[in-house]
Amino acid sequence: MKTRSTVIKLQSRARDVGGAAVGGGRVRAGVQPVGPRGPLEALRRSPAGAEAGDRLSPLLLGRRVRPSGVSPRLSRSSAYTPAGGDLREPGAWETFRFIKPSRWNPVDGYTDALLPTDRWQWTDESGLNPQPLHSFVLPSANWEWEGDWYVDDESCGRESRETGGWEYAVDFPATFTKEKKWNSCVRRRRWLRYRRYKALGSWAKVPLDKARPPPEPFTDISCGGWDVRDSPEKHIHLWAVSQQGKLWFRAGITQQNPEGTRWEPIQVPREAAQVSAGPKDLLWVILWDGQLLARTGIGSSWEPVQPPNQKGAVHVAVGVNVVWAITKDNKVWFRRGVNSHNPTGSGWISIGGEMVMLSVGPNDQVWGVGSDDRTVYFRHGVTGTEVTGRSWVAVSAQLDGSESTNHSSVVNDASVFAGELTAPSQGSVLGCDDTDVPEPRVPKITSDSFISALVSDRSSPAHDPASEGHPSVSEDNLVTSQESDPSILSPSSPSGGSETPWSNVDLEEMKGSLPSSTRSSVATYPFELQHSTVVQEEVPPWAWVAGGGCDITSGSHVHLFNVSDPGPLSPSITPALSAQTRAAQQERDASVEKSVRVTRGRMCWWRDWTPHQWEDVSVTLEQVTGAGAQTGDILYLYYTHDQEKKYLYAVIKEVTALVPMFRDSLYTVAVYTPDRTKQRQPILLATSSQQDFSAWLSLLNESCCASRALGEHPSKQALWAVTCQGDVMVHEPSPGLEAPAQHVPCEHMFWRQVPAHLLCVESNSLGVVWGIAHDHTAWVYTPARGSESPERAVSDVRSVLIYENQRWNPMTGYTDKGLPTDRYMWSDASGQRECTKDNTGPPSPQWTWVSDWAVDHSVPGGTDKEGWQYAADFPVYVQPTHRTAARYLGLDVIGDSCAFRTFHGHKTMKDFVRRRRWARKCMISLTGPWLKVPPIALTDVTVLPCLAQCSLEQVPVWAISEKGDVLCRLGVTASNPAGNSWLHVGTDQPFKSICIGGGHQVWAIARDGAVFYRGSVSAHNPAGECWYHIPSPPKQTLRQVSVGRTSVYAVDENSNLWYRQGLTPSYPQGSAWELISSNVCKVSVGPLDQVWIIADKVSGYPSESSGTVCHRLGVKPMQPKGLSWDFGIGGGWEHLCVRGNSTEAQRVAPRSPMPSRTQSQVNGNVVGC
Repeated sequence: MKTRSTVIKLQSRARDVGGAAVGGGRVRAGVQPVGPRGPLEALRRSPAGAEAGDRLSPLLLGRRVRPSGVSPRLSRSSAYTPAGGDLREPGAWETFRFIKPSRWNPVDGYTDALLPTDRWQWTDESGLNPQPLHSFVLPSANWEWEGDWYVDDESCGRESRETGGWEYAVDFPATFTKEKKWNSCVRRRRWLRYRRYKALGSWAKVPLDKARPPPEPFTDISCGGWDVRDSPEKHIHLWAVSQQGKLWFRAGITQQNPEGTRWEPIQVPREAAQVSAGPKDLLWVILWDGQLLARTGIGSSWEPVQPPNQKGAVHVAVGVNVVWAITKDNKVWFRRGVNSHNPTGSGWISIGGEMVMLSVGPNDQVWGVGSDDRTVYFRHGVTGTEVTGRSWVAVSAQLDGSESTNHSSVVNDASVFAGELTAPSQGSVLGCDDTDVPEPRVPKITSDSFISALVSDRSSPAHDPASEGHPSVSEDNLVTSQESDPSILSPSSPSGGSETPWSNVDLEEMKGSLPSSTRSSVATYPFELQHSTVVQEEVPPWAWVAGGGCDITSGSHVHLFNVSDPGPLSPSITPALSAQTRAAQQERDASVEKSVRVTRGRMCWWRDWTPHQWEDVSVTLEQVTGAGAQTGDILYLYYTHDQEKKYLYAVIKEVTALVPMFRDSLYTVAVYTPDRTKQRQPILLATSSQQDFSAWLSLLNESCCASRALGEHPSKQALWAVTCQGDVMVHEPSPGLEAPAQHVPCEHMFWRQVPAHLLCVESNSLGVVWGIAHDHTAWVYTPARGSESPERAVSDVRSVLIYENQRWNPMTGYTDKGLPTDRYMWSDASGQRECTKDNTGPPSPQWTWVSDWAVDHSVPGGTDKEGWQYAADFPVYVQPTHRTAARYLGLDVIGDSCAFRTFHGHKTMKDFVRRRRWARKCMISLTGPWLKVPPIALTDVTVLPCLAQCSLEQVPVWAISEKGDVLCRLGVTASNPAGNSWLHVGTDQPFKSICIGGGHQVWAIARDGAVFYRGSVSAHNPAGECWYHIPSPPKQTLRQVSVGRTSVYAVDENSNLWYRQGLTPSYPQGSAWELISSNVCKVSVGPLDQVWIIADKVSGYPSESSGTVCHRLGVKPMQPKGLSWDFGIGGGWEHLCVRGNSTEAQRVAPRSPMPSRTQSQVNGNVVGC
């Protein structure tokens, strides 16, 4: 634990304060420093520091100055500055400079007689402003002159006493030099005088502005803004609120001028009640009606902020990146998403405890005063990531120098620490005597305004003379430290058994006499690391705390604050540490759990505006735990555009997909939301490090799942999908997904990734999930059961393809020297991108090569013995509006491009170009709950869809091998999804697609496009009897089929979707095919006959890549074909399976036309008749 400039300012409510606030103020200077910096410097350095006197009648400021008795260094400076310029010693010395010019004439030489067009005889350095010696007066009585005016003879940077300090030039204005030349017609010299700030060791009243009416009496001040600029010159921004609700700003507060120069009124929409400024550019104001305002930018406008509840806010405390507030019911609230890019934040979260005021330290540590017991509390557990902390901890310490206040004793112990105290001032606050003063009591604030409570007159109880003596401490009053979190703080106390009191800070006696009932006291409490235990009798009734000088960093195992016995703690802050009831313990746990955790980092963002490019941004993820959050976790992106701070955010609960990819040599994740899905512009975030990317992706996935209360593994009803990159995604359906009236739009569906890399996935509602990898290996999903660990090694192998291109010429034949308009001689399939063996790598760094480059002979269209394909010329690939139309025209579709299919496997006389494909295998290794099913390689698999409540002894699973054989898996159950063995089903030709639907309907498509139906398949006869040939649609070749409960859909080679009409239990083969839609890649029909497809292209988005999830709307038992399509996340989807979703929407029973019967009483009981 490290403490730096650890000083807390508190105001003790030792007497009831009466009367109104007084205009003007006093500046405290010359206080002995504590540690590396003086205590009052800490007040200047933090927003809460100046608030130590916010509620006192005079305006109090704090500043560290040179201690009395130390002589300043009268160093000289060669720079020209106007009056009020550089300070020779911080807070003590200031230099004034004047320029005395003269002009030469032939009679008298250099004289004061100047030309009418010349500058004045006494000016500033520029010569534009007249400044006679007698024109400058001291700004206030706190300054005094140090000596008289004298000539500065070092203006040009070197000593030249023989010149008398004169500088020469040809004319005004010109470049002045020390050397006198023949044409030097004018000269000047500089006069200096020092002034000294003499208000050392006392409270200095801030002077009123000259020639300006004084502001009204102040009721609140706040200091901040010293970290707005990065320059060494720190400008302090002081804000004040007057009794009339006006906001004022003290201008000119610098190291050279601690008092500032003038008060400037700031326009506020309505009357202000309180102001709080952060160390940077955060500024918040509370209005008298409880509303809040936030300053959006320096010198910009005010942005209204809704209060946390309807009662309105009464206090706000601003830090570096945090804003805390208190409402009129004394509830504590934390503002989420506050940043210099977003000063208004995004929402409120309730924090346990009841306070009357809060103070935020320089590193966002929080201090407060309890509303019931007026004890000072510290927010324990506040760190850079957990910005709200975990609990409130009471601070135990007493006042010193007053017989009427309680003292604390110290017993040496090895669990706490001691502190060095500031020298206590003698006398009393406001110059009053503290003897024979009534005992303080705890004022209970019940009004809406804390200010009115402080200035209200109250009668004091009778004085107890016994309290003035030295109190005796019994064993029952000893406060011992308890076992707690090592990072909890405990109070400071000096070593050697000395006392650890709060040190009184005396104010200068004000004019006029004040009654004894209008007194209050201010105390400082410094602390350092030592070992001791604090013993206290009674906690004084604190009214105000300012921890702006307390810079605390966690991480040490030293106790800084004492966790007192449950007695002194207020029940409104936290329940008793030794709770007697379960309800109190639950209340404490709920209070501790409410917190905000922040994770920050730097990532690259693909910016939305043109030209699109990667831009370095700051990324912040806010996670909320416990109750009180309305919007859940939020992802923020902070960036700067046109020198203006901006941000964008995504509510995690609205994120619909996190799709990882590898783009521009960066690990990239695409963040989809409903709006971004419609715009086809996901948020692209990337990192160059795989470790950082994995950490962020895991964090975002956990946040998305937690915001939707999703389990670690997918449910049995989940929808499964596969992207074109092989990533497996799942969606947990809601009952409203298939609702006919109010369905869930596709863009609102949340997809999460499952560890695997597959080509397709099929499932049913009993939890049986099968998948096929790119290397045709079959896998079965096996989630955890009991204590068994389901994590196993999962691998996949795929081929990376490149093309070697050559052109024929009469001299050398086929060669790699092409025409200037030709494609690259080593390219991808489209020829638009150069891909050589050397510069072509695996799809991502997760993949590793497992083979060398080899010629691929399995190219559509055939090859010769050497793997070459021939054509008359290289095709020109274009971007079609519809890929289906391109296929109708006989074009070769490759990716998002298409070209005429001109390559063939034999050479002719007209073939002047040729190409051959090279392949190289790479492998990816993952870990996931998947079980490999050897040894047969598969190309397609299907699982019987059924309702969740049905019970099957065995789950039918059919598949097609890599050779085209039809297989039936035996022994598959919910507890044994992998089954036992394969049963071969005879066919007269190889097949390519198969599907089983409700009632054990098995449909299949042969490689030549022929359609077949398997008859007599049942639970007792899983393989069926024979195949029935079904006519295909006219002039079409089908490639994929999907069967639901009563519906059959198929997709042809031209991406048309067909529906089979006339299916009945007596005639399951149907009667005819009906065209439903075009532009379809794949179809999936579920157990409720719901229809989902992967669309090739979406209308209106021609540049989007292939693969969009679409849902057929209006599907009903009497209307199985549906009405229209609902488009979802677009681009990059390869496979979809909805055959596990048997969740039906709740149907509302139709209202009866008969009037409802009333209840009647039968035998003394109310029953329905």
